Amino acid sequence: MKLRREAKSLKAKAISSLKIGLEAFNGFSEDGRTTKTLLHLQHACEMLLKACLVQRQVNIQDPQKGHSVGFKKCLNLAREHCGFNETQAGVFRAVDSMRDGEQHWLITVPEDVLFLHARGLVTAIDEVLAREFGEKLADHLPTRVLPVSTMPEAQFDVLVDRECKLIKELLAPGRRQRDEARGRIRTLLSMEAHVADEVEISERDITRVEKALKSNKNWGDVLPRLKTMQTGLTGTALELKVHFTKNQGIPVHRLAADDPSSAAAVREVDLRKKYRYTPTELAQRLGLNTNQSKTLREMLKIDHDPVMSHVFEFGKSRHPCYSDQALAKMKEQRASPEIKEKLQAEIQRKAAEGRGRRRKSPPSSRA
Repeated sequence: MKLRREAKSLKAKAISSLKIGLEAFNGFSEDGRTTKTLLHLQHACEMLLKACLVQRQVNIQDPQKGHSVGFKKCLNLAREHCGFNETQAGVFRAVDSMRDGEQHWLITVPEDVLFLHARGLVTAIDEVLAREFGEKLADHLPTRVLPVSTMPEAQFDVLVDRECKLIKELLAPGRRQRDEARGRIRTLLSMEAHVADEVEISERDITRVEKALKSNKNWGDVLPRLKTMQTGLTGTALELKVHFTKNQGIPVHRLAADDPSSAAAVREVDLRKKYRYTPTELAQRLGLNTNQSKTLREMLKIDHDPVMSHVFEFGKSRHPCYSDQALAKMKEQRASPEIKEKLQAEIQRKAAEGRGRRRKSPPSSRA
C-alpha cells in the first residue's frame, strides 16, 4: 500500500510512542513507570488515529484554531470514516481517560488494570494496522517488548470487585489513605470509557462513588456501566490477545450532572456531545437526501433506540438528534444489498403515494 507522506510520518510516531510505552511498562524501575506508560500509549493512540484519517484523506485541521483537532474529535472521525469498532474505540478512550487523570491530577492504576489495558491496546493497534495499512504490529517490534505480567489475568468483574473491596478498606476510619482510594475510584470511572462516548470525571462524581462504597452499596449499583463489561482473553503468554466486550448488565438511568442523589447512576455531562447530528447533518454524512435518510432510519428503527437518538425539547419545540452509533449503523447497513433493495422500494412507494395525492387534490378555483 502506498502511504501518503503525512500518514507515513504519523504512523511512525505512533509506533515509536508505542515502543517507548511498552518499554516503560516492562521496565524494572517503578519511578514514574505508570506515568510514562500512559503518556506514551495515549500518544500512540492519537498519532495512529490521525495517520488513519490522513491516509483516507479526511480533513483533521481545525480552521478556527489553525491546528489539528484533538483526540476525541479524531476518534469520532475514525469511527465514522475508518471502521473503528466499539471495542477498539473503547480501549482508546479508556487509555486516554487514565492518561488525563495521570497527567493532570491524581490517579492510582492497579498493576493488573494497567496490564489489561496495555495488552488490549496492543490487540486493537494490531487490528487497526492490519485493516488500514495492511501491516502487522510484529513487522515493527519484536514480541519480547509486548507487555508481560507475572500476575494471573483476572476476569473483569472479579477485578472490579476486588478494587471496590480494597477501596472500602482504604476508606476505613484510621487508615488515612483517602487519596489513594480516590485515585483508584478515578481509575474505575475512567474504565467506563469502554462503553460511554463521553466520560468526564469530576471530583463531585468521585465523592459520590466514595460515599456509596463507604455505605456498603453493591458496586454494580454504584458503577452500572462497569457491570456491562467483560474481558475476552485468547492465547497465552506472548500470543495473548485482550478484547473488552459488553454483556447484558443492569438497566442504566440518567441523572443530571449536578443531581445530588446517589452515585448509582450514569451521568451524561452533555447530551449534545453524544447526540450531535441533526436529521439534515445525518443525511449529509451518509450522502443521502433527507427523505432517503428518514426512510433508512425507519427501517433500522433508529428513532426508537435511546443509544442512537434523543429528542431535545425547548418549550413546545422538539429536535431529534442522533449519535455516532446511529451514523455507524446506518452507514454499515446501507451498503448491504438487502437494505439497498428495500430502501429503493420504499422510496419508490412513497414517491408513488405523493403522485397519487397530487392527482386526487381538487384544482384550486379562481374567483
